[in-house]
Amino acid sequence: MAAVAGVTGPAGSSGVTGSSGAAGPVDADRPSEEVGTSGAAGPESVVPSVRVLIVDDDALVRAGLSMILGGLPDLTVVGEAADGGEVPAAVAAYAPDVVLMDIRMPRVDGLTATEALRAQPHPPEVLVLTTFDADEQVLRALRAGAAGFLLKDTPPAEIVHAVRRVAAGEATLSPTVTRTLIAHVTAAVPGAVGPDPRRERAVRLLAGLSERERQVAVALGRGHTNAEIAGELFMSVATVKAYVSRLLTRLDLNNRVQVALLVHDAGLV
Repeated sequence: MAAVAGVTGPAGSSGVTGSSGAAGPVDADRPSEEVGTSGAAGPESVVPSVRVLIVDDDALVRAGLSMILGGLPDLTVVGEAADGGEVPAAVAAYAPDVVLMDIRMPRVDGLTATEALRAQPHPPEVLVLTTFDADEQVLRALRAGAAGFLLKDTPPAEIVHAVRRVAAGEATLSPTVTRTLIAHVTAAVPGAVGPDPRRERAVRLLAGLSERERQVAVALGRGHTNAEIAGELFMSVATVKAYVSRLLTRLDLNNRVQVALLVHDAGLV
């Protein structure tokens, strides 16, 4: 396949790279067959590598992230893009599981690109990279369906862990910004008079949940992992995943971060 205009594969390669065995994004929140059990050549199953697309207008940032992620056996940087406008073509060409998305880019910013990407059927997960602690832009990205965000000065080991978590359907919010973000989410609109429409909507949506679904939703709002929720509510991790999948369907949301935001909007945590 010919190279995508303006989009490059890892290490300067062109065209679609690293595509063997890939079958689109992995969503561990939705019950499915175990990864790596089909198409194995030998008696042991092979877990496919997580495919990562890096989107940033700074070539040095792209190179640094490629070096951090590219040398790991379970992660593959399949391509790079220098602007949000290149994301649709890059995603079509490289079929990434996770997109590392910068917010501020010269032509099409990462927020617009994230909103457009997450509106597509079966989109990859988006992990936003930002130099800001927390602001309306980050909140907009999360509400658009980004699975989380990290500061660009996050240590390499934490970036690797975040990519793995996002690929597995877990939320990733940088510890240094989570507290500020929660305060931002739950703050009343300045100058607002009367009931808060955002809170009313959240309360209405969550009121239709069963008690167990509500417990799982609140746990997501507290930022807990599937394993932590399983321990707290005395259920298996598989059951937690099934509940999360049900919540996404019933609430018409893209991922667990949006469930967490809804819970905060309702004032439940």
